[in-house]
Amino acid sequence: MNLKINSRHLEITPGIRMHLENGVQKILKHFDQVIDASAFLMIDNAKEKNLRQTAEITLHLKGKELFAQAHHEDLYHAMDNVVDKLERQVMKYKEKHQDYQHEKPFE
Repeated sequence: MNLKINSRHLEITPGIRMHLENGVQKILKHFDQVIDASAFLMIDNAKEKNLRQTAEITLHLKGKELFAQAHHEDLYHAMDNVVDKLERQVMKYKEKHQDYQHEKPFE
């Protein structure tokens, strides 16, 4: 799986990259059919401190895209929150997809 990281007003350090890659690997443990992922990290000059750090991740699946966004005053917490949101979306998608695949035919 390919992970592309973009940023605005922020330099991507090896620590940030590793933290984000570990989060995406956490998602892949539940669902391995992810084609690629793109992340966008930014720091805005918002008046509210808890909205300044933003993390967005888009997962590209076969026939579907999953998107999540999180704000926090700490970038690492924002990345953790967006990974948690995507993890819930992936579990829901996986459950629906498996239920569709395993429906019993009419007898």
